[in-house]
Amino acid sequence: MKITLLVGTTIGSKTNIALQLMKQYVEKQFAEDDVQLLSLADYQIQFSDGRNYLEYEGDTGYVAQELMDSDVIIIGTPIFQASLPGTLKNIFDLLPQQALLGKVVGIIVTAGSGKHYLVAEQQLKPILSYMKAQLVQTYVFIEEKDFQQKTIVNDDVLFRMERLAEDVKMQVDAQLAIQAKKDAEYGF
Repeated sequence: MKITLLVGTTIGSKTNIALQLMKQYVEKQFAEDDVQLLSLADYQIQFSDGRNYLEYEGDTGYVAQELMDSDVIIIGTPIFQASLPGTLKNIFDLLPQQALLGKVVGIIVTAGSGKHYLVAEQQLKPILSYMKAQLVQTYVFIEEKDFQQKTIVNDDVLFRMERLAEDVKMQVDAQLAIQAKKDAEYGF
């Protein structure tokens, strides 16, 4: 199984810090699986122009293919101007409409204030649902005040991150059981 944690921004450090920590929790839950962290800051991504994702080359093609090959994706995003960053939206635009079909997707949001709590509910979740993701309904929202000297200092946030990793694992296991049952009905 392939698990990808995606830092959906090219600037700032908080989302990257959160996903690096989340990677440790995910590796505990998926000890036998391939867990990787992709930060959009490390890649030169082209703007989507409507082509099939297989037609993109270089970093754009690599990131798109890695996401398509993943079984589980945990998306980390900051909130800028009460919205998702354009870099993350561009990633969604690069992928086909049903790119997330059968994939379990979790969410971590970093924001300057609690006023942006509903951005994930009203903007990110609808996009992921449209792309057919199997969403882990609870997500982790981390505010500016939860960080100190580039470290997450709020124990409740750490607990919620660990719980998200557990919830992702449980949802993957449930989905695999459902798929095995469906496969058994066909008898081949």
